[in-house]
Amino acid sequence: MTELRLHRELYQAAALEQALGLFAPHGTFVRKEEPSHWVVEITARTLERERRIAGELGNYALGLTVKGRKR
Repeated sequence: MTELRLHRELYQAAALEQALGLFAPHGTFVRKEEPSHWVVEITARTLERERRIAGELGNYALGLTVKGRKR
């Protein structure tokens, strides 16, 4: 299991949810909320795959957040 921590001041909840939906076929995700972070636990076939998914998921959610703020 790999843990991804995304600061709530940088990432919008809606963007994270959309990203999780898109990446759902590639792993299992458990989303948790902390006062300052969204925490996503990622489980996939291998640790290497989990790490790659974490990086891609974080980047995608950030991109969606930026697009959402421009509107």
